[in-house]
Amino acid sequence: MPITVRFAPSPTGLLHVGNARVALVNWLLARAGGGRFVLRYDDTDTERSRPEYAAAIAADLAWLGLDWDSEARQSARLDRYAEAALRLKAAGRLYPCYETPEELDFKRKRQLARHQPPVYDRAALKLDDSERARLEAEGRRPHWRFLLEHCEERWDDLVRGASHTHAATLSDPVLIRADGSFLYTLPSVVDDVDLGISHVVRGEDHVTNTAPQIQLFRALGAAPPAFAHLPLLVDSAGQGLSKRLGSLSLRDLREQGYLPMAVASLLAKLGTSDAVECRHRLADLTAEFDLGHFSRATPRFDPHELDLINARLIHGMEWDEARALAGLADGGPEFWDAVKGNLSRLADAAEWLAVVNGPCAPVIEDAAFTGQAAALLPPEPWDQNTWGSWTRAVALVTSRKGKALYHPLRLALTGREHGPELKTLLPLVGRARAEKRLRGEAA
Repeated sequence: MPITVRFAPSPTGLLHVGNARVALVNWLLARAGGGRFVLRYDDTDTERSRPEYAAAIAADLAWLGLDWDSEARQSARLDRYAEAALRLKAAGRLYPCYETPEELDFKRKRQLARHQPPVYDRAALKLDDSERARLEAEGRRPHWRFLLEHCEERWDDLVRGASHTHAATLSDPVLIRADGSFLYTLPSVVDDVDLGISHVVRGEDHVTNTAPQIQLFRALGAAPPAFAHLPLLVDSAGQGLSKRLGSLSLRDLREQGYLPMAVASLLAKLGTSDAVECRHRLADLTAEFDLGHFSRATPRFDPHELDLINARLIHGMEWDEARALAGLADGGPEFWDAVKGNLSRLADAAEWLAVVNGPCAPVIEDAAFTGQAAALLPPEPWDQNTWGSWTRAVALVTSRKGKALYHPLRLALTGREHGPELKTLLPLVGRARAEKRLRGEAA
């Protein structure tokens, strides 16, 4: 059976790097196995789902280089879920419950106070037809629970290894709300059956859903897929990521000038036994991919590590590619060769282009010294030897050397403490701008 996987985001916010990691691992598994990658929007939450978020998800995946073989939206498949619900009701596996949220909360608190697990007591199964009719006459509308078989469910998790859950330790999950809308579990399983999903690769926060879903697959006459639960990604401080809070969103990373292959190179290896290395193509990551390399340890997303990978990619980039990716209208190969060795993000290239072309506000530490240096500027044309010959002349006249010589000149010429070598930057700045800046004028 060919591998078919799905990435199933809810369009309720922007994708963060944790979401992107799950999408990338699914995509790599499919492509490494010659299979299919399905994009499915879990958009049954009509209050929070937004079309602009769905469009942003597609744009983010495309920016990362991930394509998909088919697309589905749960909001367009409600009839299929209703059909499945009727089958489950007819089989006695879906039963109506009339407790209010307040009543259920009271039950849970009472169970906890008695040191009992807060598992639904199946009181609704004891209601007869007359009692159900009386409750509905009072205006109550039922929510519907899936009747679990109280047995142990075992599966060979492709990341966690041999796994098991006894269904008696779980509440019968609610599949349909009192207003008739579907919760996550039923649509997800129906979709996985209809789309022929062979492997469900997702975050470990879904481990507790696995046993009920295995039973639901069987109740609908389908074989369960293989499951793999990845440890959830946290930030460098160990905090969880949130799509609704925009934590480390792909959009922000893109706008900050990170390259998609830098993000992919890092995300593909986080949580694995493989070294994180700079890769230039998704094909390289596909060739190296092995789901068995993922461990149960919690991986951390460190922006500094991303900076290092991003920098290595930028340092090997040619001007034409950089201009297109960074949206630079000006510059040229000489400018790019001068600055790329100091960049960790493409967005910083625009800052150095402004330093070269001006206007740039100089920082003057010693006006008398920079004024002397301005008077010693040689005539153009300038090349990479100009910086050395000029600073030697300045040193001879002022008796300065080391930091006392170079630091004030850098501040005056660029307005910055650090940056590209001035032997390559100075010819691009040009004599006229350099002289004005050394004399304290913005140029």
